[in-house]
Amino acid sequence: MAIQWFPGHMNKARNEIKEIMPQMDVIIEVLDARIPYSSENPMVGQLRGDKPVIKIMNKADLADPELTKQWMEYFERENGVKALAFGHDKANEVQRINALCKKLAPHKVGQDKQLKAMIMGIPNVGKSTLINTLAGRIVAKTGNEPAVTKAQQRIKLEDGIMLYDTPGMLWPKVENENSGYRLAATGAIRDTAINYEEVASYTAEYLLGAYPELLKARYKLDELPDCDWTFIEMAGRKRGCVKGGNQVDTHKMSEILINELRDAVIGQITMETPEMRESEEEMVAELRAQAEAKKAAREDEKRQRRARARKNRR
Repeated sequence: MAIQWFPGHMNKARNEIKEIMPQMDVIIEVLDARIPYSSENPMVGQLRGDKPVIKIMNKADLADPELTKQWMEYFERENGVKALAFGHDKANEVQRINALCKKLAPHKVGQDKQLKAMIMGIPNVGKSTLINTLAGRIVAKTGNEPAVTKAQQRIKLEDGIMLYDTPGMLWPKVENENSGYRLAATGAIRDTAINYEEVASYTAEYLLGAYPELLKARYKLDELPDCDWTFIEMAGRKRGCVKGGNQVDTHKMSEILINELRDAVIGQITMETPEMRESEEEMVAELRAQAEAKKAAREDEKRQRRARARKNRR
């Protein structure tokens, strides 16, 4: 699945982040706890150097608690990385972020000193709500649609912390096809840019393997099929998604499945595990190597053609 949605302001944001990241003391990356790997921004790893990073597992109340714990332990194996989990039920604990920033950059704590922290995250991850809670006032627009924040802004917090907010940003090319589907399923991409039936098919296949009991309970099915598309048709009939000729309206059922996943009415679900990340990273590296080898072969062929043409002209 190729992601085509990449508004112009995101390209500007990428350039601004590259420019100011070296000036920051701490990087705060807000992740979707349901897709901790797919919601990571590759720029953080590429540009942070040895700067400390706080990984915020947001929307943790929608995610599988056991997998959230595994992901936090996984992230903290990396030097200089700390992880925190937040959901709507733990909004009052958000101030722990300030304390952790000061702990990670003690040289910037004290009178007449200012700690600079950059906060970043993909669209619709809940970053603006988090910022408003940290600031204790409405300073960032919020909404259920991706890409509400479109410009960088600085927010002065208590305790001598200056927070640099950045627009919610995807990257021009999501190399891992699985991540593209997960980003679409959880709402990081505008619905107008996704094919509901493709995304629902991918989601159903994963849920049949990872959360079969939740599917049975939610869609009142005694037995589950092996095939994702058969499940969508069975669930569609249960939900009355039937059109002319007694055919299941698979588009309508696909919308229901995706919206119920996003709202956690199916249950607390996480769409990926640390083990999945490891194997998919290997897959992406292999695909990248293959693409580079093909490109090198094409360039070599061009050089040979030019050499033959020059020889023939003599």
